[in-house]
Amino acid sequence: MPRKEAVELPPVTLSEEGGVRYLHLGTIWIQGGMRISKPQVVAIDYVQRMLASLLWLPTDTLGQGLAVQLGLGAGALTRFTAQQLKMATTVVEINPQVIQVNGAWFALPRQAEVVRGDAADWLRQAQPGTVRLLHVDLYDHEAAAPVLDDEDFYRACCAVLETGGVMSVNLFGRHASFRDSIQRIARAFGTDQVWSLRPTREGNTVVVAGRDVVVPGRDELMQRAAHLETRFGTLGLPARKWLRMVRPYKARD
Repeated sequence: MPRKEAVELPPVTLSEEGGVRYLHLGTIWIQGGMRISKPQVVAIDYVQRMLASLLWLPTDTLGQGLAVQLGLGAGALTRFTAQQLKMATTVVEINPQVIQVNGAWFALPRQAEVVRGDAADWLRQAQPGTVRLLHVDLYDHEAAAPVLDDEDFYRACCAVLETGGVMSVNLFGRHASFRDSIQRIARAFGTDQVWSLRPTREGNTVVVAGRDVVVPGRDELMQRAAHLETRFGTLGLPARKWLRMVRPYKARD
């Protein structure tokens, strides 16, 4: 295999506004944020929607299995899976400054396993069928498009999931690349295993994909959403609202 060329990683910078601390990669674009007085609150809209993947998991199994996050950002998803769901949690981040800043300024959970490395490399060596909850948020400093977005990458994501496991991925729904990205996900997971949420005001669209997920009826989904709101609503999880946002991939064509 040819050697990868060294990539210069952007510097990490911070800003604060309205009680929220934001992480940037050398530009004005926000790569994540944390409410300083309440670190467990999921402060950013699209990050909240990435947790809509919990609707695809039976309520009595929440907290079971392994959660993996590809791209640390400001650590909101890592804090949630490790400390709120109390799942075994692994996060993969290529930029050592992001890891260092999370430890100093973003309440990075000590119980989470932090792997410094490339997400694609991690997937290649990961044991298949071992991840229950996979979050993918891989943007560079320009925040223009995912840095890993080909069909082989999404097939690797599918392969690492256990049966019934789910992935959520952050895409730009108003970007020209969105249609191509969701089609790649559908080819990797199957067209009946892909859903998308409505775009946020900023244009982020969360796509959820499952590995052999059995979707329950509407009543069961409402019960799951109600449970999530009762348990986590004060932390920024409007789960019943998510149900009104979800569209299956087939309905897009």
